[in-house]
This record gives sequence, C-alpha cells and structure tokens, in this order.
Amino acid sequence: MKSVERSEQQVVWAVVGTDIGPLLLAATGDGLVNVVFHATDAVRDKALERLASRLGSEPVEDPGSPFLAEAIRQVTAYFAGERRDFELPLDWSLISGFNRQVLRELASGVPYGAVVGYGDLARRVGQPGAAQAVGMAMGSNPLPVVVPCHRVVESDGGIGGFGGGLEAKRKLLALEGVLPEPLF
Repeated sequence: MKSVERSEQQVVWAVVGTDIGPLLLAATGDGLVNVVFHATDAVRDKALERLASRLGSEPVEDPGSPFLAEAIRQVTAYFAGERRDFELPLDWSLISGFNRQVLRELASGVPYGAVVGYGDLARRVGQPGAAQAVGMAMGSNPLPVVVPCHRVVESDGGIGGFGGGLEAKRKLLALEGVLPEPLF
C-alpha cells in the first residue's frame, strides 16, 4: 500500500529566476522537495526525470500550485533581501540517515548571516570525526538555499565547495552579509 500512496503523490515544479541563475523548485503535498541550480532546459529535464524516478510521479509544471506558490514567494523575497528565514514545510524524502540529520541541524541551527565549519557541524550531530561526511551531506542536499549549505565553510577560513558553484556561494554569502576570506 505504501508504494501506491507514493506513486499517487503529486509533484509540481516551477523555475524561478534569481541572482545566482534559474532555480527549479519542486514540491509535493508534504512540502518543498527539491531545489536545483542552473535550471536551464537540459538541467531541468534531467532533474525532472530524476524526481519522477525517485518519487514515482511525473512532475507537472504549475507555479500557481498551493504547494509551490509560497516557496516561490519566499525564495523571491530572500533574493530581494526582504527575507532572512524560510518558513516552509519541507519534504525530506529525497535524503535519509546521517545526511538528513546533518541537513536538519543546518536548517535549524545556522541562522542567516552566520557560517559554520564542516567539523563544527559534525560535532553538533554527535559525530566529531565526520567533517568529510558533512561535506558529502552538503553535496547531496536536495534543498540548497532553503537548507543553507552555502553557510558551511572550511575551518581554516576557506569558502569550501558548493554544488551551485563557488560564485553562487560567494553571492549567497554576500547577500547575507558574510564576507568570506579571499581565496588568493
């Protein structure tokens, strides 16, 4: 019965223009499920195929959907500098285990304008030796920007990696008033 419920779950999506390029936002009845960087046609199509496979339902473009409208409004306000926190239901079904634990801690424990080191985030979830695993969790974050993996930096002051590209990470940190150390 559970697989039948999942296969009937509606997935809606829209692409939103931002200062870091187009973002694909996808949602289910449980909440925002995916944010995808660089949502050009090819990236968008691949992301939608992956969502269909993982969630068992063909995503439908519907920016006016009640599942998506508030997410679009909040993302737009964030990039306009009018919102610091996202208050959205999140569907965590694309991630599990340690990665989900780390991302939930990041979402609730690292506020706008702050940064945290990979090692510190590992300590916060009770795994002090798992800084590299935290990096892997950031790379698998299905909800970037909303679950702010851009706020995770290297302990030596380096900016660290970022799935959306380092320029996008710098722009997000600048938007939040964080001045990362120069890399050169």
